Amino acid sequence: MTKNGNMSKFDLSGKVAVVTGAAGQIGGEYVRALLDAGASVAGLDLNPKNPKSILNTIKSTKFISVQADITKKTSLLAGLENIIKKFGVPDILVNNAAIDAPPNADQANTGPFEEYPEAAWDSMMAVNLKGMFLCCQAIGGRMAANTGGSILNISSIYGILSPDQRIYEYKEKPFFKPIAYSVTKSGVLNMTRYLATYWAKKKVRVNTLTLAGVFNNQDENFLRNYTVKIPLGRMAKADDYNGALIFLASEASSYMTGGNLVIDGGFSAW
Repeated sequence: MTKNGNMSKFDLSGKVAVVTGAAGQIGGEYVRALLDAGASVAGLDLNPKNPKSILNTIKSTKFISVQADITKKTSLLAGLENIIKKFGVPDILVNNAAIDAPPNADQANTGPFEEYPEAAWDSMMAVNLKGMFLCCQAIGGRMAANTGGSILNISSIYGILSPDQRIYEYKEKPFFKPIAYSVTKSGVLNMTRYLATYWAKKKVRVNTLTLAGVFNNQDENFLRNYTVKIPLGRMAKADDYNGALIFLASEASSYMTGGNLVIDGGFSAW
């Protein structure tokens, strides 16, 4: 393939990207991948100074860290203005920020459906759906008013499948993957479809990236139960989704909008 051939479609030089939830495990990987592809990147997070974040290792003039609460529009708009002053209007939005209830979560939030707390439901809805809605409205709206761009909404296999509660039956105290996570991640799919058609004439493409679990030193019982359901036999590595991210962010996917790219090691293929 020539230097100016199809691989140039993956080049993000001159583009401005925003990654929400950037201080988390996967958010930091997305930031690095976008920088490597040539983009200027703003990592937006409620706690951008997270000492465990790989953002702390990034030394680039093309990266800024921005503190903002995506559940509050005033905070989000203030963060956006800082990004625009530094880099210009964003061309790429990665809606990665979300909260979950992992196997080590508070027992009050992982009990049976009949006792699931309203506060836990409201909290997950506020971040996973309302936060994504506000980011699309504020940042996507500026993209639509400018020259267009690409929005990636991150979902989960638990947004297209019901969690297999048997995975967690090894725990001494009952653990149930909560309904709110599945409902919010399912909602992401139709938010994507709605905006893909709504903004098509504005040249804003909107797609969903649906992902499986990522290895993060989970306990052996969980790993055994979870990976037996994955044809590839392992959880994802932290950087396994970067290629799909760059594809959806770049001109390589210029004819794709309203779609759902599932990358799960074959989890949903059984």
